[in-house]
This record gives sequence, structure tokens and C-alpha cells, in this order.
Amino acid sequence: MGIYDTLFPRRAARRAELKLQRRKAELRLELLERGFDGAALGRRNDGWRSTVADANAENAPALARLRNRAREQRRNNPYAERAVTGIADNVVGAGIVPRPLAKSGRSNKRLGELWSAWAASLACDADGLENFYGLQHKIMETVVEAGECLIRRRRRYSSDGLPVPVQLQVLEPDFLDERKDGDIAGTQNRIIQGVEFDALGRRVAYWLHDQHPGANNTWRTLDSRRVPAEDVIHVFLPKRPGQARGYSWLAPVLQRLRSFDEMEDAIIEQAKIAACFAAFVSKDETQGSPKKGQAPLIERMEPGIVQELGIGEEISFGTPPTFNGYQAYSWQALHAVAVGLGVPYELLTGDLKGVNFSSGRMGWLHFARRVDVWQWRMLIPQLCDRTWQWFMEAQVLLPGAVLEDVRAEWVPPRRDMVDPKAETENVKERIRNGLTSWPDALRELGVTDPIRHAEQIAEANRLLDEKGLILDCDPRKAASPGSAAPAQPTNESENNAGSDDQDA
Repeated sequence: MGIYDTLFPRRAARRAELKLQRRKAELRLELLERGFDGAALGRRNDGWRSTVADANAENAPALARLRNRAREQRRNNPYAERAVTGIADNVVGAGIVPRPLAKSGRSNKRLGELWSAWAASLACDADGLENFYGLQHKIMETVVEAGECLIRRRRRYSSDGLPVPVQLQVLEPDFLDERKDGDIAGTQNRIIQGVEFDALGRRVAYWLHDQHPGANNTWRTLDSRRVPAEDVIHVFLPKRPGQARGYSWLAPVLQRLRSFDEMEDAIIEQAKIAACFAAFVSKDETQGSPKKGQAPLIERMEPGIVQELGIGEEISFGTPPTFNGYQAYSWQALHAVAVGLGVPYELLTGDLKGVNFSSGRMGWLHFARRVDVWQWRMLIPQLCDRTWQWFMEAQVLLPGAVLEDVRAEWVPPRRDMVDPKAETENVKERIRNGLTSWPDALRELGVTDPIRHAEQIAEANRLLDEKGLILDCDPRKAASPGSAAPAQPTNESENNAGSDDQDA
């Protein structure tokens, strides 16, 4: 006990009590951390970086660097390119097609014709390079590579000669002015990394550069303009609540991709060094100088050459070191990349060695669920529904427009069957047992318009009947392949049956 404690015993007791409480709290915290290895302190977890920042504070300093590095990897790493295009191919394919849900068939037909004239042509693209389904693929590639993509509505005049007076301009996320960040004076709005929110947290505007900041002529201006949110579609897959912007899907695997690329370069250099057949000549100095007239040692070796060495000369060959674990390392590294991107290893590498039907089917079924998530959680609600809304608002300006509020049902591309025979039988059984309807089964197979499909079947049947053709696949004529259906009654047999009835 010190002098201070002797002179002020009451304060000393209070300080000791506080010290005891603090020690108890530390012990309780240590007991809690021992229950979770991930929360424990000590030597094992030294250097484990973590933060309590929200999604936007955590992403802000990394967005630009991540997308730039992802673009570099896609340019130079074949596996990164394969991953980006493979995801877009499976999510979009030939395109996610709408089916109007108007109250009348006439309105549905009118909207279908307008959509086909606008979306299936280059008229929908402000750059004039893609139709709407090509834009879907480009947007999906940009989302995987950069983490997000912007689509700006460009309103056009009726005199511009477009089927529908509106166009879509696809912009990279670089157009967002990330310098715009913080509260707006005099209002309750707030800007987060170029996206403006109101007091309720709704997106009200985007601050966009007039030109790409990475263009050669950006020295002219780096100003940004406020574009209302109703004229901008922001496509990204949020990972955390409250996240304002998306980051590259390659973020978890960028380091692995780069390390694997460096490993391949090292293996190639090793092979080049091993191909250099180096020889070294050693001389025994005790044997004296070579005799006069002795042929000099050759400097270049050729196949089949025989060279006599001088007295005391000895030749040895270099043996460069070799690395024998490349195959195992590449297998493990590429599997980790595939897992990080949520794609099958076979899709990433094109390596089908050792894959049987069961393992391949299980892997692709899981990937099909991921594709459903990307389609129905991101691409359809964010891009397709908003585009249809813009299309409906623009077609009102045309003569004979549909004035009712019509929604659209989106049909993703047909997914190839792993076992066509077994899966087709499954679809037939589901229809026969009433587990699904015939139109819904067609949509699962990628048929966007079941009514038109039925009309085409009826037209084909009429054509076969007119030509007197009987195909083995026609269920009206054949009960099963190779066996004919019961003979249809002819006119003569019908007349004989009628006369027999009259005699009776």
C-alpha cells in the first residue's frame, strides 16, 4: 500500500473496486473469445485484418483498383476471360425474352410486334452496335468484370424514325463521380460514391461524368452532371445490406489468378533454361600447356559429333533444377478460382478429364441454381423490368399505343439437358400428372410464346394431312415408334355401318 492509499483510504478502495470490475470484464471477454477461434487473440491470429466499417466505407477505396486489376487479368489471363464470358453465356445466352401480359390478345400482339421491331434490332442501342439481347450479354460481362454497370435512358423524338422513341446507353461504372461523397448542404440528401440518396434511403440521382475519366481527352473536363434516378439503371449484386455500389466478382480470386499466371511464367522459363544444353570444360593445370598443333576445343556441339579432348581436359554438363509439383498446384489453384467465382471447374478450364455423368450432373445442377439467382435476383428485376417500363412509357407516344399498364413475364434462355431422354420423360410425366402445365413446361425449355408454338404445331399437322404424309413421330397416327395406331375409319366402312343400322 502506497502513501496515497494511506492518506486517502476511501479513494483507494474505490480504485481497487474499479480495477476488480475491469479484470472481471476482461476475464469474461477472454472466455467468450475462447469459444470462437475466429474471435480469439494471440499469436495464431496476429496480423488478421478486419474492420467494423459498413459496406460503403469498406468498398470505397478499393472499387477502382479492383475493377482495373480485373480488367487487366481478363485481357491477359485466359482463365479470367473464360470465367467472365462463361457466366454471361449461361445467364443470358441468346437473351432473356419478355412475354406481354395485357388484358387482350390484341394488345399483346401489338406490344410483341413493337418490342420485336425495337429490341431485336439495333434501334434500341444508342451506339448502334447491339440489339437488346446483345446489350444484356455485354451488361452481364461488365457486372462480372467491374462489379456493376450503368444503363442510361436516352429519350428520342418521334421524328428520329425509331420503332419506339427511346434508346439505351450502356456505361461503365467509371462514369460515376466518386469524388461526390457526403451530405448535400441545405437538403437531407446524401451522396455515397456518386449515388445520391434521399432522407428515406431511396436512390434519387446519379452523378455521371460526360466522358470516361480514362479517355485521352479527359483533361478538358472532369465535371459531372446530376442525372435523375428514373433515367438510370444500376445493375449490381449487393453482398451486404446498405451497399450502394458493387465490386468486381473477381475480387476473391484476383491474387490467385495473378499468382497462377506468375507460376506459369516461371515454369516456361524453367523449361527454356533446361533446353539450354550447357557444357563446361575443366583443365588440369599440372599437365602443362597443350601441345602445338592440337585442335582447339569446339564451341558448338552438333548431333553425332566426336571430339577428342586434350590431356587433362574434362567436360561436364549443367543440370538445371526442376519443379515436379506443377500439375497438383495448377489443379488446386484453378479449383479455388472456380469455387470463388461460383462456376464449375470444367467451365473455367474446359478440362473434362475424369468427369463422369453423375459428378458432372451434380456440378451443373448447382451451377444452374446460381444462374437462377443471378437471373431472378439481379438481371431481370434490375435491368429487364426497368427496360420494359421505359419501353411502355415510350410506346405511348406512338399512334395506336397500348395505354393500359402492362407487365411482362420474362423467359430465360433454354438450359441444355444433361440427360435429354430422361429429362424429357420427366417433363412428360409432370404434365400428365398435373404437376405443371404445358405452357409452363415449354417456358422451362425456352419457348417464349406457347400460343405461337401451338399454332405452328397445328399448321404443321395440316400440312402433313394435306400431303398425305404419316410420320413415325406423329402421335395422332402412331401409338409409339415403330407401331401403327389403330386404323382410322374410312368413308366406305362408315357407309356400310349406316346401311346395317337401317336394315336392323
